[in-house]
Amino acid sequence: MSTTQAQSKQGELPEDTGAFAWLRALGPGGRRAFGGAFGGYALDSYDYFTLPLSMVAISAYFALDNGQTGLLTTVTLVVSAVGGALAGILADRIGRVKALMITVITYAVFTVACGFAPNYETLMVFRALQGLGFGGEWAVGAILVAEYAGPKHRGRTLGAVQSAWAAGWALAVIVYTLVFEFLDADTAWRVMFWTGALPALLVIYVRRHVKDAPEAAARRSATTERGSFGAIFKGDLLRTTLFATLLSTGVQGGYYTLATWVPTYLKTERGLTVVGTGGYLAFLISGAFLGYLTGGYLTDRIGRKNNITLFAALSAAGILAYTNIPSGANGLLLVLGFPLGFCMSAIFSGFGSFLSELYPTAVRGTGQGFTYNSGRAVGAFLPTLVGFLSDSWGVGGALILGAAGYALAVMALFGLPETRGRELL
Repeated sequence: MSTTQAQSKQGELPEDTGAFAWLRALGPGGRRAFGGAFGGYALDSYDYFTLPLSMVAISAYFALDNGQTGLLTTVTLVVSAVGGALAGILADRIGRVKALMITVITYAVFTVACGFAPNYETLMVFRALQGLGFGGEWAVGAILVAEYAGPKHRGRTLGAVQSAWAAGWALAVIVYTLVFEFLDADTAWRVMFWTGALPALLVIYVRRHVKDAPEAAARRSATTERGSFGAIFKGDLLRTTLFATLLSTGVQGGYYTLATWVPTYLKTERGLTVVGTGGYLAFLISGAFLGYLTGGYLTDRIGRKNNITLFAALSAAGILAYTNIPSGANGLLLVLGFPLGFCMSAIFSGFGSFLSELYPTAVRGTGQGFTYNSGRAVGAFLPTLVGFLSDSWGVGGALILGAAGYALAVMALFGLPETRGRELL
């Protein structure tokens, strides 16, 4: 080695290859944004799962059939498409942080309101309004962090944001287990919704400490173009928007079918107690948390499309295995919960980076908000279909429909480009 080369080598800082290099690379402002987005998505998840976990008690309280209880979830997810699309436009017009605070306040207020519902119809209205905030939070938070992250680490950074969903889910299960153990079911489901006020604390943090990524904010200020639905259906973006919506429809149809009906399946067809159900869900959730982190790592290593394809196939296979375990083999059911949670969550890890990279800065919020949440709305009809079919097929049999969603997701990838390593423009 020459002296010049040696001096050059000595003058260079060693590359940061540690386990948390992605977090350090964000810088102070990016790490604060990550904290806000992570907290917002965790509490978004918490507020969402207050319904599925309380579904049996709510059904008994209002004397609902499976179709009606499934409709509560579908209404939430359908309205979330509107909320997500509107939040995306707001993010492009007023900034990521302001839009994030609006979404968090919205889902918190109406989750609490659900606990005061005197009848099924009022509960459905409040749950629908909760969907407005629920739909917008992820898209806005993911874009906020994506615009701080460099292309090298963007996949695992957004995968870590996605892992907040499992953290919120776990918190919801813990609170649910405690509340339903110490209170009668008619009161417990209302208390679950009232605990949805927690996100108000996060808004204080975001308002004081989180700002939009400076470079992205400068690009938005430098153009007269602002987010609009028309903009994402023009030119080359039309194809992107259509196929990204199909992708989101397939993945979320499969996911929400399982997230909505697994607790009911464990109770009604497996005869598990509240604590037993929480134990089984613990395996599912721990698998989900590790799945988000692993999927984020792989989406940077093997590409966005390959990561989605791999875990779509594994998730579909997991559904078939999970719902065809012989009666009485609950030990095997417990073991399979971990890989099922792992696979159906790892597929989401690339979404934040993939959708952010498909759209330019001026319409990134609109594009990501629309495609992700429109897919959620269409995919939301699968939980309702499961609810209606469960009367004749059983909940376990009807859950197999979730596998069809993952097949649709893989087909949609043929219409989208690979974006790994792409700079945000």
